[in-house]
Amino acid sequence: MSNAPIFTTLGCRLNAYETEAMKELSQQAGLGDAVVVNTCAVTAEAVRKARQEIRRLRRENPNARLIVTGCAAQTEPETFAAMDEVDAIIGNTEKMQPETWTGLAADFIGETEKVQVDDIMSVTETAGHLIDGFGTRSRAYVQVQNGCDHRCTFCIIPFGRGNSRSVPAGVVVDQIKRLVDRGYNEVVLTGVDLTSWGADLPALPKLGDLVMRILKLVPDLPRLRISSIDSIEVDENLMQAIATESRLMPHLHLSLQHGDDLILKRMKRRHLRDDAIRFSEDARKLRPEMTFGADIIAGFPTETEAHFENSLKLVEDCNLTWLHVFPYSKREGTPAAKIPNQVNGNDIKSRAARLRAVGDVQVSKHLAAQVGKTHNILMENSRMGRTEQFTEVVFDTDQAESQIVTATVSGIAGTQLTA
Repeated sequence: MSNAPIFTTLGCRLNAYETEAMKELSQQAGLGDAVVVNTCAVTAEAVRKARQEIRRLRRENPNARLIVTGCAAQTEPETFAAMDEVDAIIGNTEKMQPETWTGLAADFIGETEKVQVDDIMSVTETAGHLIDGFGTRSRAYVQVQNGCDHRCTFCIIPFGRGNSRSVPAGVVVDQIKRLVDRGYNEVVLTGVDLTSWGADLPALPKLGDLVMRILKLVPDLPRLRISSIDSIEVDENLMQAIATESRLMPHLHLSLQHGDDLILKRMKRRHLRDDAIRFSEDARKLRPEMTFGADIIAGFPTETEAHFENSLKLVEDCNLTWLHVFPYSKREGTPAAKIPNQVNGNDIKSRAARLRAVGDVQVSKHLAAQVGKTHNILMENSRMGRTEQFTEVVFDTDQAESQIVTATVSGIAGTQLTA
C-alpha cells in the first residue's frame, strides 16, 4: 500500500480549508507517494518561501511526486514549471476537482501534462466540495465565497482566485447544521472578499442576509464568527445583526490597508479614512465590546512620512486591536508595481516595525481592560481558549475541550489572558 500524500499549506485560512478538501479528494482517488504544496501569492516573499519549501520537501522526499498548487501556481505557473524539483502544477480551480486527483493517481509515469492551469477568470461557480469541521475540534470554518471583483492596485489575488462567486445560502445553512450536529460550538464564515457574498446569486442577497438566515435557521449554533470584511460594503442587515444578535461574535477583521486618503485612492480602495473611522464608531455604538483587527500596508509607492503618520493615527482613531501589518511588496503584473517613487526598502521595514509597535500597545491596552471581567471562553484545548473577542485565555487547570466555559479573567501572561 502506498503512503498517504504529504500536504504543506502556505498563506491564508482559505488555503488551509482547501488543503483539507484536497486531502479528502486525493484519498478518494488513491493518490500515494506524493507531496502537495498549496502556495500563496500575496507577496513576492510568499512566492520565495514557496520555492524554498519546495526545495526542502524535495530533499526530504527524493522519490515522491511533487505537486504544486494554490495562488502562486495559478498566477505564475512558469516559475514552478522551471523548477527541476516539481513534477506537476495544478491551478486553483483544478485542485478542487475530483478528476484532477484521479488523473494524478492513475498516472505516475509522467504522461499527464505537467501544467494543468486554466483561465481562472472563466470560472463562475465556487467549488462544491465542502469540509465538515476543518479547524480545531471546537471551531469549524465554512467557505461561503471565493474570488474578488475589485482590482486594488497592489493585489495579485484576483488573478489567483478569479472573480467573486458565492455559495448559495441553503447550502451554507445545511453545512452549518451538520457541523452543529457533530458538536461544533463555533463556525467561522470565510472567503476572499466576504462582503461581496450574494452579488452573483438570484435576488442579490447581502452578507447580513446570510448571517441573519444562519442564526434563525440554526438556533442551536452557539457562536457565529465572520472573518475579514470590507467595511465600506457592510449592509444594514449585518449592522442589525451586530446590534441584536449576541451569537454573532463581537470581533471583526477589517480590510483597511491604509490611513491616508491619497494613498487609498492610489491603492484603488473604495473607502476613505473617515469611512473607516465612522464604521468602527457605529459598530461600537451598537456593540460596545466590539474589537477590531485590521490589515495595514506599510510603504506603498509614493507613501511619505506624513501619509504613513495617518496610518499610525488610524490605529488609534478606529481603536484597532489586532494588526496584520504587511510591508509593501512589489508584485509584477499589478498596477502598483509600475508606480514611480517606490519607497526605499529600509523605510518600508522601519515603518512596518513602527506600526507593529503601535499594535503591541493596542493589544496591551485591550488585555488590561479585560482583567476582572467575566468571559465566555471556547476551549481549543484543555488549557487554552478564546473569548468572544478572539483573545486567548490560558487556564492553570484542565477545562473541557471544545466546550464554552464561563470564567473571570485574573491576569495577563504575555499576549494572553489568564483565568
